[in-house]
Amino acid sequence: MLRACLLVLALLLAPFISLAAEGSRTPMPVIEKATAGTTCVADPATMRRTHMDLLKHQRNDTVRGGVRTGASSLKACINCHASQQTHSVVQAETNFCVSCHSYAAVQIDCFECHSSKPAGAAHTAAAPAVQTVGAK
Repeated sequence: MLRACLLVLALLLAPFISLAAEGSRTPMPVIEKATAGTTCVADPATMRRTHMDLLKHQRNDTVRGGVRTGASSLKACINCHASQQTHSVVQAETNFCVSCHSYAAVQIDCFECHSSKPAGAAHTAAAPAVQTVGAK
């Protein structure tokens, strides 16, 4: 009886064990490097987990207090992370914001109003990187 239970358990866990052994079959996002010589406001692991909170905090300071400067402003992020090829963070699948947001299936709504290009580039708002559900 014990052997039968162990056999069933081994058969159920076999796919997960093989995935762990070979890494992952899901391709990781391709993330373009930031502008050389710049330093981010936090380490990459922290930014992956909390960048949206930093941006929301900065948004609240800007909208409610009129504060338009800050290390964690969207403009500062775009200036460092815009692609050298497209000069944008959302124009191509490999651009900084799109690559991770597509991988995580998270909609980017920042650029419906804000420019996706660094200061000095054309200041036009980009089309949303991901279509809104129900949009025509």
